[in-house]
Amino acid sequence: MKYGFAGDRQISVNILNFLISKGYEPNFLIVAEGKNASHSQELISISKLNEEHIFTNESIKEPKRLSELMKFDVDYIFGIHFPYIIKNELINLPKVGFLNLHPAYLPFNKGWHTPSWAILDESKYGATLHFMSEELDGGDIIAQEELEVASTVTANELYRQALKLEEELFYKNLESLLTLNPIRNKQVTSGTSHNKKDLQKIQNINISEKTYPLELLKKLRALTTNNPNEAAYIIIDGKKIGINVKLFEM
Repeated sequence: MKYGFAGDRQISVNILNFLISKGYEPNFLIVAEGKNASHSQELISISKLNEEHIFTNESIKEPKRLSELMKFDVDYIFGIHFPYIIKNELINLPKVGFLNLHPAYLPFNKGWHTPSWAILDESKYGATLHFMSEELDGGDIIAQEELEVASTVTANELYRQALKLEEELFYKNLESLLTLNPIRNKQVTSGTSHNKKDLQKIQNINISEKTYPLELLKKLRALTTNNPNEAAYIIIDGKKIGINVKLFEM
């Protein structure tokens, strides 16, 4: 199996380490840069690749660098929480496909802030390994597993559960990937999708409006993420007061 690796975040480090430990070293690496990069240097270090085999999201926009990628003739590109929209030229580059791990149970919760919308919409949630396609998160599914969304869980807690499940899902399906002919199941319904700005539209809680306690609690759970800027807030005396919650069984 020949593969390229495009990733960031700790989960990408874990999976690249796993692949290398099994004897499968990447042919090239695509890393994030600037504010989107959190684990680029760690990925470069563990890949042990020389400079000619390391690319950035910006560099592959150049036709020359993209053509250099094509020469590697890889079977797959594994996209592990790579923080960019993937262009068709890259999707179509590997012989078998560009694969993506998505923290959701597709076709539900395509796009951004998947645990938040799973709580708000009360939709299925989990992890999915799938082929990339021109439609965002719309490609054929290789494997997926569902997570129970407990009534006490916050979006931050649910996301951590999904990250763990994503890793396990990839490890379980490595043998199938090695055949170069993994299962492909089409997504038969449109499901749900949200963009990055959708969450901003529901953060402001109007204290003058009546609301049902359970609906309010659901919104507060959904807006308790690992980013304080995504929190629910109320406005008192012209000041934004952010709200995060922690729920527990008694």
